[in-house]
Amino acid sequence: MSMGSSGGGRDGYSSMSDINVTPMVDIMLVLLIIFMVTAPLMTQGVEVDLPQEDSQAISTDTEPLVISVRADRMTYIEDKAVEVAVLGDKVRGIRLANPKLPVYVRGDKAVEYGAVMKVMAALQNAGVDHVGLITELPDTL
Repeated sequence: MSMGSSGGGRDGYSSMSDINVTPMVDIMLVLLIIFMVTAPLMTQGVEVDLPQEDSQAISTDTEPLVISVRADRMTYIEDKAVEVAVLGDKVRGIRLANPKLPVYVRGDKAVEYGAVMKVMAALQNAGVDHVGLITELPDTL
């Protein structure tokens, strides 16, 4: 008769067949927190103070091409500065790979109307048929 044998295995210990999920839950919570903190920071393009209007949200299947016009009249494709004189050529080159790529313009509310119209004219000359204008929803209390 062996001492301490309770039928479990060597030296009376049995293997545990359950998986400890606590570390996995901890990792998932950390990833969730990281996502929640970084998601609002993932805006496209450069910082622009958009006008506030009551409008519908944009819903597209593909990531759009965003042209931004800052208050100092600097023009950007996504986050890269570009002169308005060459904007049409750059957009035409980008849209060669995807002719259905949606194009949106983000104009700072302090910029002159004429500066945004120059961008719109450059886009029209580049063959962009439909251009969306991006605004922010007004603050509601």
